[in-house]
Amino acid sequence: MHHQRESPIEINRELFQKAGYELIDRIADFLGQISERPVTPGESPKQLQALLGSSSLPENGMPIGALLTETTELLFNHSLLNGHPKFMGYITSSAAPIGALGDLLAAVVNPNVGAQILSPVATEIEKQTIRWLAEFIGVSPEYGGILVSGGNMANFTGFLAARKRKAVVEHNGGSKNMGIPLVYCSKTTHTWIEKAAGLFGLGANSLRWIETDQENKMNLEELEQTLLEDQKKGCYPNMVVGTAGDVSTGAVDDLSGIAAICKKHGLWFHVDGAYGIPAAVVPELSPMFAGITEADSIAMDPHKWLYSPLEAGCTLVKNPQHLIDTYSSHPVYYNFDKNGDGFTQNYYEFGLQNSRGFRALKVWLALRQVGRNGYIKMIREDIALARLFFELAENHPDLEAVTTNLSITTLRFVPQGIPVASTPERDEYLNLLNKALLDVLQQGGEVFLSNAIVKEKYCLRSCIVNFRTSEKDIREIINIIVREGIAVHLKLTESIKSI
Repeated sequence: MHHQRESPIEINRELFQKAGYELIDRIADFLGQISERPVTPGESPKQLQALLGSSSLPENGMPIGALLTETTELLFNHSLLNGHPKFMGYITSSAAPIGALGDLLAAVVNPNVGAQILSPVATEIEKQTIRWLAEFIGVSPEYGGILVSGGNMANFTGFLAARKRKAVVEHNGGSKNMGIPLVYCSKTTHTWIEKAAGLFGLGANSLRWIETDQENKMNLEELEQTLLEDQKKGCYPNMVVGTAGDVSTGAVDDLSGIAAICKKHGLWFHVDGAYGIPAAVVPELSPMFAGITEADSIAMDPHKWLYSPLEAGCTLVKNPQHLIDTYSSHPVYYNFDKNGDGFTQNYYEFGLQNSRGFRALKVWLALRQVGRNGYIKMIREDIALARLFFELAENHPDLEAVTTNLSITTLRFVPQGIPVASTPERDEYLNLLNKALLDVLQQGGEVFLSNAIVKEKYCLRSCIVNFRTSEKDIREIINIIVREGIAVHLKLTESIKSI
């Protein structure tokens, strides 16, 4: 009598092993020659749709060998490769190979890291990962936290804890509702803050945008002045958002200055360190992040500067009880309470998700593979490459270096023969030229940069969170920018003449 259920989705041991080995061989070849591939094929959605075809949902299945062969071909040849050494767009890192193996392992066991009973060892690994991430950036390992999908969710998780704390304080103090809780942030704060204000019921009027100084840091005098004016009006200041590595230029706010203001006025201090905060691990850079130990909540993204595969964001909170106060609920059908010895931590009480994948494994594996010193070395090298990029641009007759902070450099193509003095026509033309140049570079497949607007200048922006990028790549990229820039400039001047 045959007891095993016949299931079309099961794969027997021999076939799984054969298909798995073939897939790993292809992946190893792909990673081995990633630098010889184009960064992107630059195909249009139409071309990609034609590749997939427009057939209906399959009625019957197909063999997994053929399926995996076809799919690897699709992904390897028709993707933007952020693992390429010349990918420096936005803030997506080259993904650590051990993270890919970790994701495979996590998916095989498939723990639901929402409740301890459903993920016994995975919960402990996530707790250890959180503790290590706190140590990594130099705050107390007593900070609690949770891994989330990325920067938006990491910031939202802290933001909601700050909002909840205001409601709890009001309730316990027996005070009447004092109106909208106000949020103070610099003009360079990432767009997540506008989403948070809109989605979580505060509205755009709750945001107080504070100007930045010459270095793109929040102006603390203006912050304090705005706070005092709001208090005089009887408004309710609730939190200040500091940025540790702004997305356009990599600038880090004066965090200890913000911390002092928050302490003085009893405000929640949230730090958006999604990109930049891992640089605090580098001994000579830690003074730049002074004040981080005062933060009530911190967002950081291992899938940015810890080279984790997507998705891996993280929220750290000085007092983890704030997360439980915000997110914990106990419906009758949850049987996840304390059992046996020691405290049972259920991650559904720490954030927005109930069912949660095992994101921590890939981060934990990389931290163990590389160690603190390995990360210090890689982060230092990324920063040194960004500085080299800035210096080469500064010394090139066709380029203007604009900013460099952490591992972000902004520059623009300014062809010789363009007048030196700023005029509205010149400035407008250079913005037009650099925008057109960026479009060409992003489609061309040789290098992938993004853009930043710095003091009304449209700049090419490179963010190096890439353990594959080398000095050779930087020198080659300079040549590519100038070569393509000259071609775009010629084309533009001809089309302007013909008007």
